[in-house]
Amino acid sequence: MMMTNKPYIRLDKNNAAMLLVDHQAGLMSLVRDIDPDKFKNNVLATADLAKYFNLPTILTTSFETGPNGPLVPELKAMFPEAPYIARPGQINAWDNEDFVQAVKATGKKQLIIAGIVTEVCVAFPALSAIEAGFEVFVITDASGTFNSMTRDAAWRRMEAAGVQLMSWFGAAAELHRDWRNDIEGLGQLFSNHIPDYRNLMTSYAKLTEK
Repeated sequence: MMMTNKPYIRLDKNNAAMLLVDHQAGLMSLVRDIDPDKFKNNVLATADLAKYFNLPTILTTSFETGPNGPLVPELKAMFPEAPYIARPGQINAWDNEDFVQAVKATGKKQLIIAGIVTEVCVAFPALSAIEAGFEVFVITDASGTFNSMTRDAAWRRMEAAGVQLMSWFGAAAELHRDWRNDIEGLGQLFSNHIPDYRNLMTSYAKLTEK
């Protein structure tokens, strides 16, 4: 097995944009590689981290008048001012000119991507963005598909092309860099989506109260 020593490219909150691709009501029902409640929580956590770090965020849907259904309403409510590209038919979001223009308009070099389903709606634009010269980070636990076999194949395909695979928790920590930047803010983000983390923050608050 050939080993390649690649440099550590870390997420930079000043150079990253968030792309939420096809988190649609109909497609949500196809996700079987992760528990539905956990998946929804992870998607909203990923959206929350984009808001917390003030990352330019782009929403897109595929053929929402068909069986794929409308965008998950919470995402639309969270980003009322964000570019919202309802693709009329393109399966790969990168084939849609408005989407690519919106991505380029952010001026960011790093793209964080999550969506449904992993091997199509996530992998296709991720691979296209790599080809276009972007650094791409896929949030694995906010992207879902039919089963672990198709998910793992998609992960391998993306990884081979240079996509970095991360959890939303890992991405948030890498963007934050240093707890001292905002202990309560990051702790609140984690607490809102990880019940066990709320226990940590509760004990921290008790220990540090005046």
